[in-house]
Amino acid sequence: MSLGCARNRVDSEVMLGLLWHDGWSFTENPEQASVIVVNTCSFIDPAKEESIEQILEAASYKERFPDLKLVVTGCLTQRYKEELVSELPEVDLFIGTDEFPKIAEFLRTLPAKGTVHADRTSYIYSHELPRINTQHPGSAYVKISEGCQHRCSFCVIPLIRGPLRSRSVESIHQEVLELVKTGVVEINLIAQDLTAFAREKSGSSESLPALIKSLASIKDLEWIRLLYAYPENIDNKLLTLLREEPKLVKYLDIPIQHASNKILKLMSRAIDQESLRNTIKKIRKTIPEIAIRTSVMVGFPGETEADFDELKQFVSDMHFEHLGCFVYSREEETRAAAMPDQIDDSTKNRRSNEIMKLQRAISKKYLKSFIGRTLPILVEGPHRETPLLWQGRLSTQAPEVDGVVIINEGNPIQGKIQSVRVTGTHDYDLVGTVENWHL
Repeated sequence: MSLGCARNRVDSEVMLGLLWHDGWSFTENPEQASVIVVNTCSFIDPAKEESIEQILEAASYKERFPDLKLVVTGCLTQRYKEELVSELPEVDLFIGTDEFPKIAEFLRTLPAKGTVHADRTSYIYSHELPRINTQHPGSAYVKISEGCQHRCSFCVIPLIRGPLRSRSVESIHQEVLELVKTGVVEINLIAQDLTAFAREKSGSSESLPALIKSLASIKDLEWIRLLYAYPENIDNKLLTLLREEPKLVKYLDIPIQHASNKILKLMSRAIDQESLRNTIKKIRKTIPEIAIRTSVMVGFPGETEADFDELKQFVSDMHFEHLGCFVYSREEETRAAAMPDQIDDSTKNRRSNEIMKLQRAISKKYLKSFIGRTLPILVEGPHRETPLLWQGRLSTQAPEVDGVVIINEGNPIQGKIQSVRVTGTHDYDLVGTVENWHL
């Protein structure tokens, strides 16, 4: 069971690969399992609550199957370590974010109940680790670094994941090469901040543009997507690549968090509203067809109605094609947790609803511009809500976080890029008919 972000999902896929190579088989039915592994998230309160709920649900099977072993891995273990032992006595083994590659070894030896393995190490994900891709056929996430170099006042990621450690271009290239051999045509590059890739390697010639050029040379790889690019580090070299490299999809995920200069400063973000506006305008001028996704946060300590109005105006002005809204979560061990003027939950939720109402109107107008056009989509498979329909994604729709293209006619082929004629829209989804094979 994997919870949280795409980066955590890659960790889960590595654990699956390691266990498979050690002779384990897998089942989705907990009643058939001898071991249940819950890979947790603890970024914000709702994520922690979901993790605890899933752990307790898994533990409930022990009442009928007393020999069942329960393993809790990931961010919750790394963050709370020994505290979990007393709070969750049902758990047999806890493994953190750096030591999870030893999971097969731990299960072979099975330490004493409640043992915690969550030491901080210099762990970096490598192409040499076995991995089972759990994405829809044709697509995969590829993690290019661990940790984070930023110190945003609200965020616990550096505390949990440690400092920035970037992989080598060669290692990432080899991993993508192997994924493409299995039929993957879309690679989604992920990190806490893609634009920080290799910046901690003083004097290194490696960089995000160098990585993109390396991956673009791989035959049969069709789409390369960039997720999580901090705006202050988006430079001309990257924008030129976005414009000129055909395999690099015209899509960019830029988490801005806010638009009020006061709140951005309190968040310790290294940018102001004017720079944000200029960056986004420059991106759109350089790549007119680009789709920009962003994430914003409401309810940060000290956020007044005037600050919130600035954020709403910014969202309205920028016309983001995709947007997600987080409600601020007061996380212990962060500087923001000790700030005065904390915002009540009712105000936070109202502001979140207002932002998403505004974004729905923007999204509907944007999607209507696609009606009548024929475009390539990556066919994912049966629709997530009904097997009577299929779904796919445009290159301007990222997996899991954006809308989809609902396929109601034609002959869709899972894992392939095909041409679809768009015939209708919903708030965030398109509707279309498969017309012919694109590849």
